[in-house]
Amino acid sequence: MQNFVRASAADLATTEFDLAVIGAGINGAAIARDAASRGLSVFVADKADVGSGTSSWSSRLIHGGLRYLEHGELALVRESLHDRERLLHIAPHLVTPLPFVVPVYKHNHKPGWMFRAGMVLYDALSLRKSVPRHRRLGRKAVAVELGSLNPDGLSAGLRYYDGQVVFAERLVLETLLSAAAAGARVLTYATASITVRDGAAVGLAVHDELTGIDHDVRAKVVINAAGPWVDDADAGLGLDRMIGGTKGTHIIVDPFPGAPDVAIYYEARSDNRAVLVIPWNGRYLIGTTDDRFDGDLDTVSGTEDEIDYLIKETNTLIPEAGLTADSVLFSYAGVRPLPYRPGVKSGNIPRSHLILTHETVPNLISVVGGKLTPHLSLGRETVDLAAKLIGRSLPASRTGRETLPGGAADWPARSRQVRSRLPFAGPIADRLVSVYGARCQDLLELIAGDPAQARVIGSGEGAVVVAEITLAVRAEGAVQLADILHRRTMVGLSPALGLDVDREVAAVAAPLLGWADADVHEQVRRHRDYVRTRLLGGVQRRVPEVATAG
Repeated sequence: MQNFVRASAADLATTEFDLAVIGAGINGAAIARDAASRGLSVFVADKADVGSGTSSWSSRLIHGGLRYLEHGELALVRESLHDRERLLHIAPHLVTPLPFVVPVYKHNHKPGWMFRAGMVLYDALSLRKSVPRHRRLGRKAVAVELGSLNPDGLSAGLRYYDGQVVFAERLVLETLLSAAAAGARVLTYATASITVRDGAAVGLAVHDELTGIDHDVRAKVVINAAGPWVDDADAGLGLDRMIGGTKGTHIIVDPFPGAPDVAIYYEARSDNRAVLVIPWNGRYLIGTTDDRFDGDLDTVSGTEDEIDYLIKETNTLIPEAGLTADSVLFSYAGVRPLPYRPGVKSGNIPRSHLILTHETVPNLISVVGGKLTPHLSLGRETVDLAAKLIGRSLPASRTGRETLPGGAADWPARSRQVRSRLPFAGPIADRLVSVYGARCQDLLELIAGDPAQARVIGSGEGAVVVAEITLAVRAEGAVQLADILHRRTMVGLSPALGLDVDREVAAVAAPLLGWADADVHEQVRRHRDYVRTRLLGGVQRRVPEVATAG
């Protein structure tokens, strides 16, 4: 069983780490995994849970960045396509091929020939890929494949493949699990400030929010991979602003009349922005917006106007859809950690990541940008740079070849085998296999040791097995109720949002985490506040109040 637990005070007091990383999103996790697997000692701190920031709030795609070709970011596209292929192999339980159709309309600001040229280049940059090449669809072929599309101005279409990661949170978690197995130390719910001595970064001053303990973590190189919080983490060092983030909002709806069985990449009729309609987790994920954001990064959520925009554009694309505000089960929004480019239109800000050193603060690296897809390359490039600063010669990176903990060779056959061994059927078994992959074996071992671990809490898609709670706490670093529901079991992304099981899940977790009755009540209250602020912004849905404790 691969696992991680929060780093102990003894770990932190007695070790000078090669790297101290701020941020346990996909960037920080990738850096930690690459570094630890190549022999470096690594410490990772995050002010919240693993993957709880921007990594949780994307379109959940593993893609090459088709639209980045428009801005000439060929290197990013090539890098992303190569990493997409690697992820399909090392995380087949989480990352799967996804067919797309691009309908070409007369209102598009890019002519059809430009789309076709882009697709040819897209294929050329992903040689030896495992997914099919693109093909052109005539107007009649589009009508046959997607008869529900608005025919007004429709001239042709293009079909191609990218990848999807339904549970991006689990991709981050398993990346960090792999890092921990190689020796990385992780401390979540810990605020970190960069320690400077004689002008150079020498480590982190870390405050553990759960224990109240302060740690002086020594490191040869500090890496700020805090995503949109990079400037906050570098505050006080006299550095120029680096982040100029844009907000992306998504909505989730049930299947609707005319809903496609492929993802659709559509240029919005009102403003030509990219709108995605994506089959996701038995429902549909629709996004995204792309507007500059300078508000509170910790409470960002969708607005009624943004939701209305996505609904109207979907109804325009698929007239019979008939979506309304009441159709929205939940929404979410995140902030892309893009480089600060004042005066540049948000859609034109470069998407390539930057790995920056600072003359005024030696031994500090700041990571600007980064996406789910090219995280393998970002991790390798960052570690290569850190190794130069340390003066270490490292073996070649192997993170693109080593399977993540839940993956396995010949996954289609292995997944059937895994499912056949589970003492559950229907939606529960479906979710367990898709969430844990081969790590279902860890659940089976817990159940074999204690049959009570097989007890099911709740019903349907949102049901939780007790063994999952145990695994989340003992082996996957969960310390809060929201960690368990939203970033371990993933039932927090079911239609009920975990609200139907949160109290009972908290009661099961209580002895594992040392919670008293008052703590259980507080955890449920915090979870419902989280749902209210992060998943129901702009949505007309009520969250049940927590009954008074005692």
